[in-house]
Amino acid sequence: MDLFYTIDEKNHNIDITEKGRQLLCTSQEDPDMFVIPDIATEMSALEGDKEINEKDKQLKKDEINLLYAERSDRIHTLSQLLRAYSLYEIDVEYVVQDNKVLIVDEFTGRILDGRRYSDGLHQAIEAKEHVTVERDTQTLATITLQNYFRLYKKLAGMTGTAETEAGEFDKIYKLEVTVVPTNRDVIRKDEDDYIYRTKREKYNAIIQEIQAQLKNGRAILVGTTSVEVSEILSKMLRRMNIHHNVLNAKQHEREAEIIANAGCKGALTIATNMAGRGTDIKLDHEVRKNGGLCIIGSERHDARRIDRQLRGRSGRQGDPGGSQFFISLEDTLMRLFGGERIAGVMQRLKVPEGEPIQHPMITKSVERAQKKVEENNFGIRKRLLEYDNVMNQQREVIYTRRRAALRGERLKGELFEYIEVIAEDWYDEYHENNDLKTMKSEIRTLLLSEPNINEQEFESLKKEDCVDRIIEAADEFYQRKEEMLGSEFMSRLETIAVLQTIDDKWREHLRTMDDLKEGIHLRAYGQKDPLLEYKGEAFKLFMDLIRDINKESIAFAFKYFPRISEREARYRAAQARAAEGLPKLRQSGIQRSAMQYQHAGELPSFITQGGGGQQQQEEAVQVRTVRHTEPKLKRNAPCYCGSGLKYKNCHGKSE
Repeated sequence: MDLFYTIDEKNHNIDITEKGRQLLCTSQEDPDMFVIPDIATEMSALEGDKEINEKDKQLKKDEINLLYAERSDRIHTLSQLLRAYSLYEIDVEYVVQDNKVLIVDEFTGRILDGRRYSDGLHQAIEAKEHVTVERDTQTLATITLQNYFRLYKKLAGMTGTAETEAGEFDKIYKLEVTVVPTNRDVIRKDEDDYIYRTKREKYNAIIQEIQAQLKNGRAILVGTTSVEVSEILSKMLRRMNIHHNVLNAKQHEREAEIIANAGCKGALTIATNMAGRGTDIKLDHEVRKNGGLCIIGSERHDARRIDRQLRGRSGRQGDPGGSQFFISLEDTLMRLFGGERIAGVMQRLKVPEGEPIQHPMITKSVERAQKKVEENNFGIRKRLLEYDNVMNQQREVIYTRRRAALRGERLKGELFEYIEVIAEDWYDEYHENNDLKTMKSEIRTLLLSEPNINEQEFESLKKEDCVDRIIEAADEFYQRKEEMLGSEFMSRLETIAVLQTIDDKWREHLRTMDDLKEGIHLRAYGQKDPLLEYKGEAFKLFMDLIRDINKESIAFAFKYFPRISEREARYRAAQARAAEGLPKLRQSGIQRSAMQYQHAGELPSFITQGGGGQQQQEEAVQVRTVRHTEPKLKRNAPCYCGSGLKYKNCHGKSE
């Protein structure tokens, strides 16, 4: 029998075998579809090749990046489809209702409304169940619960089942777990587990136990680990005409009603972990007299604390009660952890079919298996936290910037700090080759200004002097813009420029980081530590993000102009200069800049059209309309622009 892929249930993962890869390569007619290029090696080889010109090098780099992205995405998609078909079961991890795949919380048994599996897994499950495959969601913000909780200055909590997780609380949160004695002594009787060979034997034994306890006049709560098991037991009880209530993710609307009557004599409730959480199941007088609420566990959960929660439904506030777990060697926990030893014991003792074995040593063996699962799950969570710690550092930087913008502080100084960094990069890039023309083109495109630098002096110009001249030219343009539009408008424009750019770029960055995390584990095949590789790649991506945010914020602040008429723009400039007693200019600086750069197609006629051009920007930045109250200028009067010419020979020509 050919083995095309393997399933690792312990680590909840799958892997395609060599035969499986060969089959897929043959069907896709692509023998190298599973060969992912090593980007770092390929790029280094390209950089060292002196025979290829820069244009061809860039094309080769684009081809390598595209090939890497395509193959990584294809392998990831195949992996997620196999995981969906092999590791995720309907009515266990999820349910299907109203043509939708809904996730069931493994700890509470409730449906997680609005939650979807990430990395394309949810779409793979939708394809498996033949329901509408919805588009992938865009991540707007992300944080692990551990880092979210660590944002608080003080942490504390209270729960009945923290003792088993004391180690994790200490390592992750530096919190000590203290056990508080109960108000009244617990008199509940917790019996050792019954171990059966098969699930069929176990389910039959549970039905027999239910019948016996009902005859004793007790109330019964049967706990199950999944929707599927609760429905199997329900079918068996219906065949025997035993009245009962089922409480799981599909009937969660009736939870309050079912729990209200779960402590009455003869009440039988089959429930997932959701039953009675946060409420006491009140016992009537007869049930209390007959031994209290009887808890029957149909299977041991992966985590001991969930089993303790189930036991804790009974024996509250000194009430009588009892609990009994029924386990089979076919249960997932027993099959994966330690079931072989118990199976060997049952074989040596020649236990007949339908007969269980029960011993404290067996119960402890089951708990040891649960500890292994808990340690494994903790390792997974700790690894996830290590990845998120990288994102957490980036998150703090971005959110600090965003908070500064939200506080409404004037951001002009910060924008000019960005310009200084970009100007230094321009100098480093263009000075070595004495390429002043290209550098000036970059400056005009971004800053709508031109520094006073000529070809002769550029070659010997120091970096500090070059940067100063670029900033001086940008500042001159920015001041002219502020004179025309007002400092209040510019302050609001700067805030919107920074906020909108951060939000847009951060969303893109989160998607890129998700894509990086998807394929980073494949680096392990090249004998590289995926976490170290992730940290290195994440740092490069974050530096690119900061550069993009700086550049886009500057572009927004410099290029955006509201839709106002040319006449009003000139009038505002003249009014501002007259009010502040500034020297008159022959021509509006803003108008001169517009004419200077319009020919290159870099900027529309931004006095009559918004340079941003986006409706949402215009709505966000409203400009106060200024109306003319002075009488219309006569043709021979001095022009209002301060040129010294008569109105008819200056701006009156076009009006």
